[in-house]
Amino acid sequence: MRYIVIGAGAVGGVIGGLLHKSGREVVLVARGAHYEALRTEGLRLMRPDGTSHLPVAVVDGPQALEPREDDVLVLAVKTQDSEAALDAWSARGSELPLVCAQNGVENERLALRRFRQVYGMCVWMPSTYLQPGVVVAPSAPHAGILHIGRYPSGSDATAKLIAADLEASGMLAPVVADVMRWKYAKLLANLANALEAVCGQDDGADRRELLLRAVAEGEAVLAAAGIRYAGAAELAETRGDRLRPATVEGAEPGGGSSWQSLTRGTGSIEADFLNGEIVLLGRAHGVPTPVNEVLQRTANSFARERRRPGTLTAGELAALVS
Repeated sequence: MRYIVIGAGAVGGVIGGLLHKSGREVVLVARGAHYEALRTEGLRLMRPDGTSHLPVAVVDGPQALEPREDDVLVLAVKTQDSEAALDAWSARGSELPLVCAQNGVENERLALRRFRQVYGMCVWMPSTYLQPGVVVAPSAPHAGILHIGRYPSGSDATAKLIAADLEASGMLAPVVADVMRWKYAKLLANLANALEAVCGQDDGADRRELLLRAVAEGEAVLAAAGIRYAGAAELAETRGDRLRPATVEGAEPGGGSSWQSLTRGTGSIEADFLNGEIVLLGRAHGVPTPVNEVLQRTANSFARERRRPGTLTAGELAALVS
C-alpha cells in the first residue's frame, strides 16, 4: 500500500515519517513553507533515540499525484480544514480507504459523505510541529498509540493491514470494532487543549478547577446523549508504560495541538470541534456547558487576533465563566 498523508504536521509528519523509515511507501501532502522545506531538505524527524533526515516524497495537492488503486489516504489536518481537503481528494478517488487520524468526532461523518471506506483513528501521540520541515515525537518506547477501526463500527482486513504497517514502524495500533468509543474518550481529554492554549501550562488551582469543570460538563453531556466512551481504567491499561515522556535532544519543549496553532499564528484553532462539540451536544440535550462555551469562544478569539498562547490567566478566564 502507498500511504498519502494529507496534512504533514505534528501527527501526520510523525506517522508518515515513521512509515517511510520502516520501508513503506509514503507521500506527504503539505503547503507553503512546510512544503518547500520538505521538498528541498526532506523531513527531519526528531525522536528520543535520535534525529532522522528522511527523503519522503511530498506534493502540495492531489493534482500533483497520479492516483493508484493501492493508495490509502490518511487525513491528518485539523478539523476546520477537513472539508476542503476531503472535497479535493474525493474528486480523485472516492473509492479509496480514508483514515481520519484526527482529534474530535466530526471528521468521520464529513468523510463518509465523500468516501465509501472510512476508518476512525484515535490518536494518542505527543508530537510537535513548529518549524517547517521538522516534527518532534517525544515519547518512548513507542511514538504513539493509534486505535483504528471501521467507521461507524467494525473492523476489516484493510484496518488490520494498516495496523500491521503502523506496528512495524514503531507505533502501537490496536484494531477495535468500536473506534468512536475511544475517540469520545479522547475528546474529553482534548477539552484541556483550549485551556492550555489561552492560559499556558501553569498548573495553578484556578486552572485545575476550570479543567475539572470542563471535563465534568463533557461527561454530563455524553451521558445525556447516551454516548459511550472508554473509561479512565481502560485508558490507563492501554497506555501503561508504552507512551512515556522522553527527552529529545535539540528540541524545545512544546504544548498541545491548539497551543501549537497559536504559536504558529495560523489564524484558526480546533476549539469549535473539541469544546464546541460539548457545547453543541449540551444545547441539544439541555445540559449547561458554561466553561466549554467560554473556552471555545476565547480560543477562537485568540486565533483570529493571532494572540500568543498563555497570555490570559486562569483567574481571568474563570471570571469570564462566572
